[in-house]
Amino acid sequence: MELSELKTMLQLTDDKRDDILKIIIKDTEQALSLKLGLENAKSTPDELDYIVRGVAVKRYNRLANEGMSTYSQEGESITYNANDFDEYMDDINRWKDDHDKGDNLSGRFLFI
Repeated sequence: MELSELKTMLQLTDDKRDDILKIIIKDTEQALSLKLGLENAKSTPDELDYIVRGVAVKRYNRLANEGMSTYSQEGESITYNANDFDEYMDDINRWKDDHDKGDNLSGRFLFI
C-alpha cells in the first residue's frame, strides 16, 4: 500500500506524520502476511491493500490509546476491537482458501 493512499484516507496534507504512517503500514502489512501464511513474502497481495488501508486507519486513529478497549471523555465513548483484523477475517480466510495450493495439509483430511 502506498503512503499517499493512507494520507488521503486520513485527510492529511502535510508530511509531519509520514514516519509514523510508514511504521503503521509496515506493521500492518507484516501482521497481514502472518495471517495469510506468507511470512517470507516481501509484500502483501495487492488485492488485499484495502485491508492494510482499513487496519492502518484504525491504528492511526488509536494512537496514544494503544492497549485500551474503551475510551471516554466528556460524554463521548469509543470502543476498540480486540483485533483490528476481525472484520476482515472472512476475506482473509477466503483469500487463503483461493490460494491454497495443497502445500500445507495440516488440519485437513485427505480421503483416498
